[in-house]
Amino acid sequence: MNHLPPVTKAFLLTCVGVFCAFVLLPPQWRGIFELWPLQSGLFMPWQPLTYALLHGDVMHLFFNMLGLWMFGSELERVWGPKRYLQMLLASVLTAAAAQLVFTLLIGSNAPTVGASGALFGLLLSFGMLFPDRIIMPLFPPIPMKAKYFVALFGMLELLMGLSGGGGIAHFAHLGGMLGAYLLIRYWRSARRR
Repeated sequence: MNHLPPVTKAFLLTCVGVFCAFVLLPPQWRGIFELWPLQSGLFMPWQPLTYALLHGDVMHLFFNMLGLWMFGSELERVWGPKRYLQMLLASVLTAAAAQLVFTLLIGSNAPTVGASGALFGLLLSFGMLFPDRIIMPLFPPIPMKAKYFVALFGMLELLMGLSGGGGIAHFAHLGGMLGAYLLIRYWRSARRR
């Protein structure tokens, strides 16, 4: 943990702490922090941020924190804490916006939880900054360049989202990627001026 940069470390510890706290608290406390669809009557203005700190189960938490460690640590070292925090917030908020639009369109009243939108934003950022870096994903366990890995995951998310999703917020993941892409483009265009 000493080698984790400060924002990555704080986000990781906060997610783990919140998960442990909500194991002990009554379920109704968790509900006010989940991202509820606009039409549910349960949406609150803080939820587009707080949903990212909650996770459905131990495996959901584990894989999100693994991704945070794998991609977020290096990005924070490259960008520094301020810019990295901006990226996390942009990805979390655009993931929430995409999920809110999607649930409105399909008429769903199910809440959304998890830092996956932020993680997909970090994944896209990693692919844009280090496109030729070779990574070994858990699935499929085939070494590939980061740019191909990101493209593959983006296409899979879109296909799974369009096919029904199975209770996973695929459009939130895509929203996180979109937020990261837009922010990186903004940074690059501002640098050219």
